[in-house]
Amino acid sequence: MATTDNGTMTGADGAAEDLDKALDAALGKPKRRIPRGGLVTGGVVIALVAAMGFTVLGLGVADNAVANYDASSWLWSRAKSEVARVNGLTGRVDTRVPVAQSRNHAMQVTQTDRFLILRDLATGQVSSLDLATLQVMATTRTTSGLGVSVAMRDDAAFVIDAPQGVVRQLDPRSLVPIGEPVRYPPGISGGTFDGTGRLWVAVPSEGTVSAITPAPLPSAPADPLPTGAALVGVSNPGSGGSGGGVSPALVKTVTVADPSHDLAVSTLDDGVAVLDRTTGALTTVRGDREHQVALQLPGIGAVPPRTNGSRVPVTVAEGRQVLVVGEGGPVSQFKVPGDGADLRPAVAWAGRFYCADERTGSVYVFDERGQLVDTIEIKGANGPLELEVRENYLFINAPNSSTARVVDDKHHVRVVDKYADDVLGGDPPKDPPKPPPVKEDVVTKPSAPRSVTATAGDKLARVSWRAASDYGSSITKYVVEGGPQPVEVGARQRSIEIKGLTNGETYRFSVHAVNGKGAGPAKRGNPVVPTADVPDAPASVTAEARPDGTVRVSWPAANGQGNRIAKYSVTATTAGATAPAGESTKTELIVAAGELDYGTQYAFTVVAVSDKGAASTPSPASDTVVPFTVPDKPLNVDAVAPNEPGTITVSWGAPPDNGRPITEYVVTINGQTLRTTATTQKVTGLPEGEAATATVRAVNEAGEGPTDAATATTIAKPTVTLGTARVSSTTVTVPVTVNDNGSAAQCQVTISYDGRSEASGWRACGEIAVNAWRAGTTFSFVASARNNAGQVDQPARNATTTAVNGLVYCVDPAGEYCGGGIGIYTGTRQVASEAVGDTPNGARYTAWCKKAGTNIKAVQYNGNKASTWWVQITFRGNARYIPFAWLNLDNGDNINGLPTCV
Repeated sequence: MATTDNGTMTGADGAAEDLDKALDAALGKPKRRIPRGGLVTGGVVIALVAAMGFTVLGLGVADNAVANYDASSWLWSRAKSEVARVNGLTGRVDTRVPVAQSRNHAMQVTQTDRFLILRDLATGQVSSLDLATLQVMATTRTTSGLGVSVAMRDDAAFVIDAPQGVVRQLDPRSLVPIGEPVRYPPGISGGTFDGTGRLWVAVPSEGTVSAITPAPLPSAPADPLPTGAALVGVSNPGSGGSGGGVSPALVKTVTVADPSHDLAVSTLDDGVAVLDRTTGALTTVRGDREHQVALQLPGIGAVPPRTNGSRVPVTVAEGRQVLVVGEGGPVSQFKVPGDGADLRPAVAWAGRFYCADERTGSVYVFDERGQLVDTIEIKGANGPLELEVRENYLFINAPNSSTARVVDDKHHVRVVDKYADDVLGGDPPKDPPKPPPVKEDVVTKPSAPRSVTATAGDKLARVSWRAASDYGSSITKYVVEGGPQPVEVGARQRSIEIKGLTNGETYRFSVHAVNGKGAGPAKRGNPVVPTADVPDAPASVTAEARPDGTVRVSWPAANGQGNRIAKYSVTATTAGATAPAGESTKTELIVAAGELDYGTQYAFTVVAVSDKGAASTPSPASDTVVPFTVPDKPLNVDAVAPNEPGTITVSWGAPPDNGRPITEYVVTINGQTLRTTATTQKVTGLPEGEAATATVRAVNEAGEGPTDAATATTIAKPTVTLGTARVSSTTVTVPVTVNDNGSAAQCQVTISYDGRSEASGWRACGEIAVNAWRAGTTFSFVASARNNAGQVDQPARNATTTAVNGLVYCVDPAGEYCGGGIGIYTGTRQVASEAVGDTPNGARYTAWCKKAGTNIKAVQYNGNKASTWWVQITFRGNARYIPFAWLNLDNGDNINGLPTCV
């Protein structure tokens, strides 16, 4: 923040304050000054950024100004390929901005109140977004992969190229370099601002940490770099083009460890804490005060890039322990629940410590005494957990999940739905299933290094070695002996220069590794004799990452200064680490596939060794390359048959991309080849009821990776089995049993007689009854079953409903009423026009069905029987009706034993 002598703000911050005042006046709010802060994450930066095209979601400048006024943070979602701005006060997403061509990429998000800078690891592209307009102001290119990171505070932005050792200030509005870069030896670490605005960088090769202050931001931004121009990762990046000749300044350098120790940096509110991971010592630098504390750590420690407050948490992931260190030394120590070593460094926030377990998606919360006070579960995190403190809130983001968490300074937790515009609400997701127990392996001391090679220079020797096997406990350091005194170096520093030797004297160096169980056996190297008669170093080095996973390192022949060059030794440098890459008698070296980490940036130096055993100084570092090869096979491939005919759905998890982004997946099944960028594919047109095997492979720039497969059986039409039909006078009941063949089935029975049909309707299979419309009749019936694959009809069968007979009954003692018989009619009305004749008393008929009609009362002639029902019979060869009042049925005279006529 720039201020004048009287404390008033100038430039961009002054404009921001003016805007704040205007908003307060317009909204009728009292003045609330929200401190401006930089990025604090809970682990090593996984940088990323892709070719970006932002879609602005209808927010004007004033709207965005109000949205930015409240505490907020931009959170990345890999599956959606978007950043979402989360308001810390409400826990709501107020803006979602898609990022083109970055789906399933990891992204480094660096932000202040005015600017948002994104870096895509898969492409190396950096884009700056103006938060007042949500428009991209500029883009530039960096080398892809791990190694380059971005740091920002207020209006100052820096790109840190760790493999090359270059720290370059940028104008965040144009991404144009400001002044000259600050240059260090290759392999630096750190690159985070403290609370006073200083950028701190550690130099493991020198055992130092230094502070950089930014140059003032020009009043007007320079023109952006030309399209395709590279910011870092080129052999001669230039000095940049803005700032009026003013450059960032290296203002402080402090020795914190012996050279070649592994160093981890955590910036403080007023300085920096540097953890010597080789010895366990923690050094704090606050102003002119330097203080070092020797820690007894059970393994290799780690610290967060930024620590809020005076107490620094040091996390030992391997032992799941956290040691909290104050200005006077350790103040508490606690163990994190669970198993495994997938812990991120604990983050200090508002008097508590938040430690993320990425395997389970849990964030464990401890108080200052080390007591577990809360567990924040993020269901479906499935990978990294990023912890960032901004504007008096802790934001916990799961880039692979749709949700995040916001924690205020009272430690109240809000659930954030990154995919929606409102608060998710309710309780956090249920606890995930406990992971399977981890098999306890035998842990022992490390092995000897695989090889030790030494080359001699002028009063010095360079010693390199291959890594030792850690045997279950991470290596904390290596010890090099054979020089004037033993030298301890970090586990990632496997190439070291031993100085202070005597020319002409023979030296033989040995190296041994140390882990949590102690020191392993030593490995001796070749004897060397330092001499002033050394060759020149190669003038330049070129590196090329190749699709087969190898890296080709080449250089021009060195001048032996009168001696023959016998070999060249190549050293690989990445962020915070150096290691031998190999030796060659030619002017090139092919580093074998798998020797280097895919997706990580490397630079290479070469030393020429003469036939006298004398070595040159190291060459200049090569350009930075990122080793890559084809992706691994897809994870957890699964095939299921959905409820659709001839269809299988295949799903899988994204595998490691091995250094280049996955561009598509190839799915092959039954001769079909389909390509998709998603992690699921529906395949149709397959035979029904047959097993089909799907193979899936991932594709990146290197080509197609190995396959994994899964098999599923498509659904088929149901198979029907019929039991013996059961009948009554009114129904036909058919037992229908089915095998649904993978798709839920329904059944139906249809009966037919004399051109007429009656169906039960589709229902659950089993005992299915159909209402008949004639007793004593033989019906044809068809049983059917259907599912989503289709319908199956069984061949027709016959079933005869139970017959019901009746007796015409009329008792007439005087012979006056019943002598002429009982009238039969064409319908169910007792009218002369529909009469067809009389039937005598005592006649028997088969009763077919019943039908409602004229009410008939038999008075005393049939026991006063009365009914509106009429019964259909066959009379003189035709279907006719007789009143039920005159017909006594054999079934106990139950009229409901007859079906209703149709």
